[in-house]
Amino acid sequence: MGTDQQTPASPRAARMEEMRRTERARARRNRVLAVAASVVVVAGLVVGGVALVRSESGSGKDKDTAASGDAKGGSGHFTTGADGVRTWSGKLSRTHVSTKVTYPMHPPVGGNHDPVWLNCNGDVYQEPVRDENAVHALEHGAVWVTYTDRAKKADVDALAAKVKRTPYSLMSPYADQDAPLILSAWGHQVSVQSASDPEVDKFFAAYVQGDQTPEQGASCTGGVMK
Repeated sequence: MGTDQQTPASPRAARMEEMRRTERARARRNRVLAVAASVVVVAGLVVGGVALVRSESGSGKDKDTAASGDAKGGSGHFTTGADGVRTWSGKLSRTHVSTKVTYPMHPPVGGNHDPVWLNCNGDVYQEPVRDENAVHALEHGAVWVTYTDRAKKADVDALAAKVKRTPYSLMSPYADQDAPLILSAWGHQVSVQSASDPEVDKFFAAYVQGDQTPEQGASCTGGVMK
């Protein structure tokens, strides 16, 4: 009469079974952690949503002010360096506004501005442009060449040619300025005597995407044309 006997497991089988148990335990632990993380995320979204609603309802006036914008372009004054470059000493606000801005300098070298920049990829405009869009271009590191009807046609043509071959620059007529030819960048401005004035090349070299640029690398295309 035979006797049933249980064959002992081999060491390899025992190791495999231990690995399976470890993997099952790890899977259970991961499921628990995943559920816990989901609960935390959902709770955070709920709390954040409530806080956002309260914030918006409690600060509606501030939001409206930001949307409509501060009509001031900044405060301060120009100081003139030995090279003739005028640097704005004071605060230049950078709020995006949808209203007209009263700038303390002409052409403006900074301040609140339109949410959409003026295209400044070597663009030459034959008609005056909006200050608010042009200032946004300055924020992106552009140099803005402006001129009055007192400027010589030869100088206007030469500067237009320079702008056309210079990314991050633009040019437009500007009646309300003190000198016939002015170059502007964010926070900086200079009057030049002619297109051959050495300061033209110096200004372009220093301020096209220069250190003064609040938003270096931002686009000069994809904005508005005028």
